[in-house]
Formats: sequence, C-alpha cells, structure tokens
Amino acid sequence: MDIDTLFGLEGKVALVTGGATGIGRMAAEGLMRAGATVLIASRKGEACEAVAKELNALGASGKAVGFAGDVGTEEGVDALIASVKERTDKLDILMNNAGITWGAPLGQFPFAAWGKVMDVNVAGLFDLTQKLLPMLKASGTVDDPARVVNVGSVMGEREMGDGAYSYAASKAAVIHMSKILAKELAGDAITVNALAPGPFVSRMTAFATHDEETRSKVGDDVPIGRVGRDEDIAGCMLFLCGRGGAYITGAVVPVSGGINVMSGPNIFEQALH
Repeated sequence: MDIDTLFGLEGKVALVTGGATGIGRMAAEGLMRAGATVLIASRKGEACEAVAKELNALGASGKAVGFAGDVGTEEGVDALIASVKERTDKLDILMNNAGITWGAPLGQFPFAAWGKVMDVNVAGLFDLTQKLLPMLKASGTVDDPARVVNVGSVMGEREMGDGAYSYAASKAAVIHMSKILAKELAGDAITVNALAPGPFVSRMTAFATHDEETRSKVGDDVPIGRVGRDEDIAGCMLFLCGRGGAYITGAVVPVSGGINVMSGPNIFEQALH
C-alpha cells in the first residue's frame, strides 16, 4: 500500500460539469494532477477550453479537455453526452458540479426561481447520471468502482435560506438523491457520494468573496476561521475517487469548516458566567 495507489488516478477518465470555475475547476485540477484525463464542460465552452489549456500547461501527469455542455434541459444533457462520447469510450468518474442559484428576500422570491434552479441542480444532475450509467457500469469493478460525486451544499444540510431558497432546497435534494443512488447502484460497482461545501471563492459567491477583505469577513463567520481553499476540494476528490475511497458510498462530506455542526448558543452560558 502506498500513496500513489491510494490516491492516484492514472488512466482514469473523469467528467466534471461546471468545471470552468470555482469548485469544479478546483476538482478538475486535483483530478488531473493525480493522473486522470478530465473532461471539463459548462455552458461556456470557450471558458472550458481556456481552463483546459491552463491546466495542461501545469505539466501534470493527466490532461484536461474543455468543451461546452448544458445540463439545464433534456436536450442539453443529450448533447453533452454525445460530446463526451466523441472524446472517450470510457468514464470512471462523474462529478456533478454544475449549478445555479437565485437570490431574493423572503416575500419577494419569484415563482420562476424554482423551476430554473431545480432543472439544473436536480433534474439535470439526475438525468445526466442516469444516462451515463452504461459507461460507468462498464468501468467499475468490485475492487475499484466507478465514482459519482455530487456537489450539494451546507445550505442543503442546515436551516439556511440566506435569500437563496430554491438553491438551498435543491441542494438538500442533491444530498438525498445521492444517498438513494448510492443504495441503488452499489451492486453495479458504482459509488455515489456528495460534497456539502461551505463558502469557497467562485463565480456564484463573487458578491462575498471578490477580495481579500470581504473573504476575511466571511471567514470570520466560519467556525474554522476561513473560507475554503482549492486543496480542500482537491483532497476530497482524490480520497473519494482513488482506491482509498473504494469502500465508501452514500457519504456526505462536510467541506464547510464546521458550519455543518453550528447550532444555537449554549442555553446556560449567560447564567453560568
């Protein structure tokens, strides 16, 4: 047993949706550095191609390929799968990271914010996974299963709306769906796990993480005292997707700096001090 065996991904092929920015890009780089060929897809194909070029310039043992892919509609999912099959005949790892959000105060949150968010974050995730099952089943074995990693959120675990009600509900659905699929696919040598991230620097959180001062303020509200970093996501992915994570399915990894275990104040604290 050695580190390369536990966490190496030489010869593996991964698809990362929403991989041009934020958590998806962090994961893509980690997977590629571990030796995988990483297909990076998002609605902005040019951005994916640019990121793939940047990653390939790192000189890592894996490689990256970027192209357009939209999971917001059934037609988009089908087109994405066709693009994947043009580039590979095998798939070992699927990271469902693509997602959108919508923010508005309670009392002003629009009806339209539900369908659009749920279509991408839940329906698209499920449909893409379902339609890629033949490729995943073909690559998985008892000793080295195929891997699905879905990106939820700490907002799907804790009672946090923060004006993003449909987003929070969609991520709770992602977490629950991950557990359902983990149960149903274990016998097919496919593991399904979820990440539940807290605040990371991304396009989605740019309003609160766009500069060091603002990031520091956000980090002050995280129990561990900072926002997430690239290596926090990369480390989770290498664990879940490498041989070291082959016996784990149905897990929700709380990459949130302790937000997942935050609760109300200690009820006797004031009385005892």
